[in-house]
Amino acid sequence: MAEQNSEYGVDPRPTVIADDLHIVYRVNGAKTGKGSATAALSRILKRGEERGVRKVHAVRGVSFVARRGEAIGLIGSNGSGKSTLLRAIAGLLPPEKGKVYTDGQPSLLGVNAALMNDLTGERNVILGGLAMGMSREQVKERYQGIVDFSGINEKGDFITLPMRTYSSGMAARLRFSIAAAKDHDVLMIDEALATGDRKFQKRSEQRIRELRKEAGTVFLVSHNNKSIRDTCNRVLWLERGELRMDGPTEEVLKEYEKFTGK
Repeated sequence: MAEQNSEYGVDPRPTVIADDLHIVYRVNGAKTGKGSATAALSRILKRGEERGVRKVHAVRGVSFVARRGEAIGLIGSNGSGKSTLLRAIAGLLPPEKGKVYTDGQPSLLGVNAALMNDLTGERNVILGGLAMGMSREQVKERYQGIVDFSGINEKGDFITLPMRTYSSGMAARLRFSIAAAKDHDVLMIDEALATGDRKFQKRSEQRIRELRKEAGTVFLVSHNNKSIRDTCNRVLWLERGELRMDGPTEEVLKEYEKFTGK
């Protein structure tokens, strides 16, 4: 378990506890065959529920305790279970075995987080703020700050246009800006910092530091080790669903960089 460091303002009270957590996906239709769908269903029912179902053990026995004021980086190869772990913490995936305990409401921000493409950016800011539990008055107070933080109006009045007209980077920046406008008990960010220019990344990293000062916990999934170094005081390294190392950022990244040869 990572040692807590008062330099980072870490509060000993836990926000997330993962206890021997296992997450298993079940993928139907592992093989294709000829014949009607009715006949295929009949064959599946005859041979039993689990036959013809492929299991993917995405997270394997992961245990850790996260505390208030920590910013925790999640690193690992593609498919190592990082995004799956975040989804389990957010309550979106049921454990196959083990438990996840959270204090407060976890908020998951991913690059594919759904906003409504047919609505304007302005309407999405309002609806996104309300969905996170802000009052209409709070949304109104923070609206301009959200727009300015996202930077999407720097080259035109894009906030009044439908989201479908945005580039993927613009949409991701707006999602992060909406989420960052509120203080969170637990904020989980999945690759969102990889979507903007360096100026936006610096604003995002500063906001993460502010959230930590407010005694929140931030989880950051990123393939950019510099972002991890700049924002996180602790790193969890996952490989093939297993927790390979948990410790101070520099210690874990050095071992990870030896492993990857980068």
